[in-house]
Amino acid sequence: MAIEESDLILFMVDANDLIMPMDIQIANLLRTSNKPILLVANKCDNEIKEQNRFEFFKLGFGEVNPISAQDGRRIGDLLDLILEKLPMAAPPEKDEENHLRLAIIGMPNAGKSSLVNGLLGIDKLIVTDIPGTTRDSIDSEIKYHGESITIIDTAGLRKKRNIKDDIEFYSNVRTDRAIERCNVAVLVIDAVKGFDRQDAAIVRSILDRKKGLVLAINKWDLVEKESNTLKQYQGDIIYRFAELEHYPMIFISALTKQRIGQILSTARDVYLAGQQRIPTNALNNYFQAVIDQTPPPTVQGKYIQIKYVTQVKKEPPVFVFFCNYPKGIKEEYRRFLGNKLCQKFGFRGVPVTLLFRQK
Repeated sequence: MAIEESDLILFMVDANDLIMPMDIQIANLLRTSNKPILLVANKCDNEIKEQNRFEFFKLGFGEVNPISAQDGRRIGDLLDLILEKLPMAAPPEKDEENHLRLAIIGMPNAGKSSLVNGLLGIDKLIVTDIPGTTRDSIDSEIKYHGESITIIDTAGLRKKRNIKDDIEFYSNVRTDRAIERCNVAVLVIDAVKGFDRQDAAIVRSILDRKKGLVLAINKWDLVEKESNTLKQYQGDIIYRFAELEHYPMIFISALTKQRIGQILSTARDVYLAGQQRIPTNALNNYFQAVIDQTPPPTVQGKYIQIKYVTQVKKEPPVFVFFCNYPKGIKEEYRRFLGNKLCQKFGFRGVPVTLLFRQK
């Protein structure tokens, strides 16, 4: 089964031994697979031991790639070779554009894997565990209220200065690709550690890619609480990253499964919000009243008139405001209009884009 599902096979041999009968049996099996094969000689701890690899040319798989898994020797070269041999595009996924694709993102030890396991345990109608290509994350498909959801499991992100070897580097590459593939990301935050700069950097990466976002504050059961602890925690996050005011925060314990049921329902709401297309008439009726009450500030005595609003795209939603002087719309007023849009039309958790054009 593993051979059939694979895109590339690594045939590992022990450079300290001669060709063993088991090596010959495996070689015979692999020749029938019609899969690309890399022959890897492990335990080549130094250049002298690398000479042992020439024995394995007899197996008939061409170049023998020497490594030392224990010392990390030549692992980077092997990873580069793997990427060269793998197909450039991942296999097409069924109905990928038409259902919720949820990426679980988080720093190491934030509880991401525990959350994934808990989510998979909520609904017993698990379709399958789908191994993507070597470059991708492991996906799991579940049915939630009769709808398909793909959960994209990812390796934990690390600060760049803590990436000590190539394996962690490629893990981070896979995480970036998981964000690209998803339409909603769940960022798992360690409640004990708190929301820090690296969490903020991940949020920025998600929002810049215009993906829906849900914050899961994990290990909430380990936090000493008073009556207003939750609101203070929310306020601290918003103070550090003001854009998160309109993004849902769920305080959970993946270990005890406290509130993890809200993750899927909230993510689904965010996904559906991103699918909205607001009628132009409704947009203009609403924003006419908003702008009449709070008009844009004048620029050097020049009045700015916003004449027309329309939605030009969904997932992610993009709105165009036509006005007489687009460059005069200050950033503060842009945020004001964006906040009003999210509040009125239910774009909670969805990054909306506002464009201003000459009319």
